[in-house]
Amino acid sequence: MIENPRGRAGAAVIERLDAASFEEQLPALAAVLVDAVDDGASVGFLAGFDVPAATAWWRARSPAVGAGGLAVWVARDDGVVAGTISLAYADKPNQRHRADVLKLAVLRTHRGRGLARRLLAAAEHTAAATGVRLLMLDTETASAAESLYQRAGWHRYGIVPAMAADPSGVPRDCSFFYKTIAAAGR
Repeated sequence: MIENPRGRAGAAVIERLDAASFEEQLPALAAVLVDAVDDGASVGFLAGFDVPAATAWWRARSPAVGAGGLAVWVARDDGVVAGTISLAYADKPNQRHRADVLKLAVLRTHRGRGLARRLLAAAEHTAAATGVRLLMLDTETASAAESLYQRAGWHRYGIVPAMAADPSGVPRDCSFFYKTIAAAGR
């Protein structure tokens, strides 16, 4: 399924992956994640994270993609997968109204083109269309990602000191965000 939130024109296409296309895109997803870690992004991995490890990490998410508990999008720009974002739906009965935004990353060579913003909009749009009313995420404090989320209307509700190590192993503060979204069509 191809999505273009808010009808924006442009060369890049935002596509939600189904189970089959997710499997086909594992190498590209791995490349995006490795590029993010190599650039210092605190996305859960340390320096030395390579394509085989990233491929294995993504492959472990395949059952959740197939079962619908994890939605994954890619941004295709200039004929390559240039970015990704995921939306993890809560599995607890009392939290079906919320989801977590995960692993927003754009290749360094494709930044500055609005891809991260479009990927985030696609996840938010789908969340609203599926009945999700509350989105949550965390990111490294004072990072470019934190600035993006603030500009996109997300609300920081706390900072945990030294929550996670950056790729070089240095503990960094982590900011926690939420965003309430309206039901589609309301």
